[in-house]
Amino acid sequence: MNDKPSILLVNPPIYDFAAFDFWLKPLGMLTAAGKIANATDFQLFDFLDRNHQFYSDKPQFKSDPWGRGRFFSTVIPKPDVLKKIPRYYRRFGLPAEIFIDFLKTNKPCDFVFVQTVMTYWYLGYQEVINELKKYWPRTKIVLGGPYTMICPEHARNLGADFIYGDEQTPATLTGSSTGAGAKQLPLWNLYKKIDTAAMKITQGCPFKCTYCTVPIFCDGFSTKPLQQAIDELRFLISLGVKNIAFYDDALLYKSDEVLKPLLHYVIENKIDVSFHTPNALNARFIDSELASLLIKAGFKSFYLGFESRSQEFQKQTGSKIYDDEFANAVKTLITAGADINSITAYLILGHPHYEIQEIEESMKFAGGSLGVKIMLAEFSPIPGTVDGKFCEKYIDLSEPLLHSKTAFPIILLGSEKINRIKDMCRKLNQFEN
Repeated sequence: MNDKPSILLVNPPIYDFAAFDFWLKPLGMLTAAGKIANATDFQLFDFLDRNHQFYSDKPQFKSDPWGRGRFFSTVIPKPDVLKKIPRYYRRFGLPAEIFIDFLKTNKPCDFVFVQTVMTYWYLGYQEVINELKKYWPRTKIVLGGPYTMICPEHARNLGADFIYGDEQTPATLTGSSTGAGAKQLPLWNLYKKIDTAAMKITQGCPFKCTYCTVPIFCDGFSTKPLQQAIDELRFLISLGVKNIAFYDDALLYKSDEVLKPLLHYVIENKIDVSFHTPNALNARFIDSELASLLIKAGFKSFYLGFESRSQEFQKQTGSKIYDDEFANAVKTLITAGADINSITAYLILGHPHYEIQEIEESMKFAGGSLGVKIMLAEFSPIPGTVDGKFCEKYIDLSEPLLHSKTAFPIILLGSEKINRIKDMCRKLNQFEN
């Protein structure tokens, strides 16, 4: 007789103006589940899994060479608070009918863990909870992730039985334990097919950028034991993964502790996998040795946090990087063998200190003078951050939908200015690359 608790993991659909599979995986949920894997029976339903059979005969959703691609989506009515935003509002992910059929044809689990990410995606979390209550009414629902940590009171009103973090852990909720010798690897093997995944070999960040949520989630900085990082990498390779995105917030910080040894391991063992850095690298730490190791190990994309070339802006928001440091990092990467088309500068669009950001000059510097690609990272005002506080005069922060990175820049600067800046970005990218 099997007396293990059964748990369904759910990665919900996205309700937003835009969404793209930019190596988007539920690493946090799979990691938490891995800690009790030996004492629990797990299943997974990922609305954002583009390897699902639903996509098999739809070539328009085919992945690019690095594993990225479009989600299936449908246009839906905009919530009232977003009515004035001149963009289509969509639901991204597998159709609801597929999830409903899953619930109807499978035995109800004891628990369902629902992953959350962005605060303004909560309508997707609400959809999942509503369907679970309808078809699996006796199942206990656990809601966890960044949204529940940033907006705990709002999250408690969605109808889940437990909020992960309210003095609860997966083990205490289910009565499970990790047990002796548990590997505690993220449960990537729950996917029937997986070719793109994520890793995280550090925790936290030493910087205190005023727009960042990391200080809300983690105090301080630490690195993962090297052997654990190697075990996770080998596990992913055994599953057929070809593209791995690092989700670290400060991947290059204290790189001697785990990153460099891991890169040496990859190089020495001739591991054939492509690595990516969507969470942005701090260019300040890129020297010739590290650049060479990254390229030899198979890093194919270098997303560098830049935000602005304005020293006043940098000083007010955390002093993470200055334009001379950024330029030196770009030169170092290219000298080490990186293709300039693989280097992208993130610049914040719609920051509340826009008047000192000099975004257009910053774009000309990164895209024009240095010749790297530009990606505009639209600003999302998050409660609990220093910069979120500045946004209270523009929006009601208690409504997470207004944290939308599409809506807030338009509310702040107007649609016409946002469109002009985006057009400039496109032209610079086309001209230089």
